[in-house]
Amino acid sequence: MPWSLQDAKNRFSQVVDAAVGGEPQVVTRHGKPTVVVVAASEYERLARIDRSAAPSFGEWLLAIPQDDGSFERATLEPRDVDPACS
Repeated sequence: MPWSLQDAKNRFSQVVDAAVGGEPQVVTRHGKPTVVVVAASEYERLARIDRSAAPSFGEWLLAIPQDDGSFERATLEPRDVDPACS
């Protein structure tokens, strides 16, 4: 159940009790989700997720298969450049 910010302030102990009970509590501001209250144990679990297991962008690029020459490249002549446009 989402809580408006004012309701969450007025009933914060209920928000905390529900979060500790394993149900994340969404707090909204102006009708839009703003924060989520979760139990400390859940926060610690999420913080421990090993982000280093995911490849970096550079590693991802290096893992892309390289051209092995099995495809014939097009040999195109460059077009003439109009001197008035340069």
